[in-house]
Amino acid sequence: MSRPIQIRVNGEPREVPEGTSVEALLGVLMLPRDAVAVERNARLVRKQERERTLLAAGDQIEIVTLVGGG
Repeated sequence: MSRPIQIRVNGEPREVPEGTSVEALLGVLMLPRDAVAVERNARLVRKQERERTLLAAGDQIEIVTLVGGG
């Protein structure tokens, strides 16, 4: 069983299991994966990197939802 780690998502504390990927976090948060931008510790996480980018204790995650329109 994975132990929980503490991270911050958009400034709010959150606990996730150790070994959680950025992609899995988006699933837990029920966010549309194709319509968000994700930064981990002020570094953009590209879509193709999300599955292999694992969260670590103390990570600062910023998630921005992209909105289209005219």
